Amino acid sequence: MTSHTYKAHPSPNTDLMPAGNYYVYIMSSQRRVLYIGVTSVLENRVFQHKTHALGGFTAKYNAASLVCFERYATIHAAIAREKELKSWRREKKIALVESMNPRWKDLSYGWFQKHRYAPER
Repeated sequence: MTSHTYKAHPSPNTDLMPAGNYYVYIMSSQRRVLYIGVTSVLENRVFQHKTHALGGFTAKYNAASLVCFERYATIHAAIAREKELKSWRREKKIALVESMNPRWKDLSYGWFQKHRYAPER
């Protein structure tokens, strides 16, 4: 899946923040309970959700599948998008996921499995 970058109006403090990778992501349970979050290290955050390391909503509802994510250059843009998505009705959130991931596959599949064989050198 390809991530999308959305342009946002620059914040007055944008030049003080380092440009980087910030992610807005959607986690889902098997029953399609949705959780929307923002992070700067997507792999670590998804791992925390999958292992229920922090408890809370995703642990309670077992929202452990990464079904959608978007990448942003600034934290301000990512937070603005997170707030926008959280304000949407459920139907619109589902339409977003299905537009990017129609089969609701776990996009983090394979990220955390250990390999049987050491890589060749």
